[in-house]
Amino acid sequence: MPLHRSTILRTLRRCPLFTGISVEDLEAVVELSELKSAAPGEYLFREGGTVRGFYIVRRGAIKVHRVNWIGREQLIHLYRPFESLADESLVSELGHHADACAIEPTELVMVRRPGFMTLLQERPELTMCLLRSTHRHLCQLINLLDDLTLKDVKTRIAEWLVERCPNPQSSKPCSIELDTTKRVLAAELGTASETFSRALAKFRAQKLISTDGNSVTLHCPTRLARFVARNRRSLPGLSRS
Repeated sequence: MPLHRSTILRTLRRCPLFTGISVEDLEAVVELSELKSAAPGEYLFREGGTVRGFYIVRRGAIKVHRVNWIGREQLIHLYRPFESLADESLVSELGHHADACAIEPTELVMVRRPGFMTLLQERPELTMCLLRSTHRHLCQLINLLDDLTLKDVKTRIAEWLVERCPNPQSSKPCSIELDTTKRVLAAELGTASETFSRALAKFRAQKLISTDGNSVTLHCPTRLARFVARNRRSLPGLSRS
């Protein structure tokens, strides 16, 4: 098998979209796929643009976002390795619903739309995979809506930190390594980098955390967990676990 075909096949196998799909079906998708690269700031597609296919991130990160009429950007999701994007737009006649651009050097697999739509008619197992993926995208949007309308920035950041702590109920310090830049993380949490930095500074002043480069130490994880729980209870609609 040529190198690029084996690379595409390995990428598809690790993509949640294709969980449970047979090797035969995966190889059929490989025939419709090609490798692409994107430099930081390069766009894969623009809102309203023709849907030519969908993508799986192999390396790097893709930011899907919308920009309103006054130029304010809202991040919808940051796609990382082996996540699929734009598959929910395959059946749309209105084009893509948002913009997508690379935020770091990125490699992707692109699955071309015409051949894949034909393949869906021949192999219903792939149609079920697409439905499951659409459901995942919907859940992402619901979570984003909850975060932006029902949680302030400090709560979102604290919750993000607590979720990455192995034992949130511990009173012993816990260090968390950020696997991305603070600018990217701020965008992922739906805020500006300056606001993100101010929130971290407030947590430092409260002796809840300390920072050293890309490392964040929770001095007492249970205190931060209580902060999140208290703020969630004070907001309507967030009393669920």
